Amino acid sequence: MKITSLMLASSLVMVSIIFSYSQKLKLEKDIIVGVLRAIIQLIVVGYILNWIFGIKSPIFTTMLILVMLFNASLNSAKRGRNIEGTLWISYVAIGAGTFITILILVLAGTISYSAYQIIPVSGMVISNAMVAIGLCYRQLTSDFKNKYMEVETKLALGADILPSSIEIIRDSIRTGMQPTIDSMKTLGVVALPGMMTGLILAGTSPVEAIKYQIMVTFMLLSCTSIASFLACYLSYSRFFNNRKQLIK
Repeated sequence: MKITSLMLASSLVMVSIIFSYSQKLKLEKDIIVGVLRAIIQLIVVGYILNWIFGIKSPIFTTMLILVMLFNASLNSAKRGRNIEGTLWISYVAIGAGTFITILILVLAGTISYSAYQIIPVSGMVISNAMVAIGLCYRQLTSDFKNKYMEVETKLALGADILPSSIEIIRDSIRTGMQPTIDSMKTLGVVALPGMMTGLILAGTSPVEAIKYQIMVTFMLLSCTSIASFLACYLSYSRFFNNRKQLIK
């Protein structure tokens, strides 16, 4: 794409600015700052990725993935501020989901363990797991707050904390997985996915692009499922004290 074409396309930003100004939304400053930040960040990331993809070291690639995992865990932990130990729980959950998914793809020969393939794929997997875990934390917190009487009744009748919380855990896992499942149902019907569209725009055959998109869909579902499952089962006990009493 030519720079002149990109600059002309940037005029589309004016649509949002005009709409904000006419409706007195007072978002003009945020829009301009957001656009400038996006441009600067993407340019910087573009040059960094260009440098990273030139490095042929598996150790360096692994270290970079670990840094990505930590940042994602740090962000998802913010969604569960009231839950103790969410940082390490998030790291274990996202890390396990990413490791298992990437391992299967590499062993199957779908991708190779090289920076230019592993980094973009890991980024997609980690970011989706991060969002799923954030939803799980919110749902857990909400359900334990709204259903505390139900949980306490089960505890009073002699049930352990896991049987007392199992419905909340399942509901939270379901909440974390639901966006990924919903997006699968609308693939190719409501909208063409970003990766598939990008490959087609780059000149790849639509049939070949579909193969890659199917792979992406499967890996996102796998990682989201694993991460949601682990995050919920590792964090539900944090809502109880040492006496197995629900913390209000």
